[in-house]
Amino acid sequence: MRAPTEIYKLEHVQVSCGDKLIPTATVSIAAPDGTLMVDSAHGTGPVDAVYKAINRVIGVQNTLTEFAVQAVTEGIDAIGEVTIRIEGDGRTFTGHGANTDIIVASARAYANALNKMLAARERNREPAATH
Repeated sequence: MRAPTEIYKLEHVQVSCGDKLIPTATVSIAAPDGTLMVDSAHGTGPVDAVYKAINRVIGVQNTLTEFAVQAVTEGIDAIGEVTIRIEGDGRTFTGHGANTDIIVASARAYANALNKMLAARERNREPAATH
């Protein structure tokens, strides 16, 4: 199996949140043509804000159906791995991301799943090979 093409590349994630703040995220994403797109959004929590900001940039309809966080290493500087599942185009796509910051890992997992969905769309648009 080959690795999916990274159509959109997550360049930067910044989040502001707390018990007296509105969770707000800003993301910068490199488009397929190399253009850097930046947008922000607020949400019910930091992950929701990040996903909404990514959606504002990429604009792909989907439904988040699963979100799981697991520690990969131990200690205060543990690496967290986020696995998500999204549904779109009548299919399910899984995304993975890892980082010591679980918000960044969440953003990477979401971008990974969206790129898989977009790659599947591109494959479906390609004409079938003839022999």
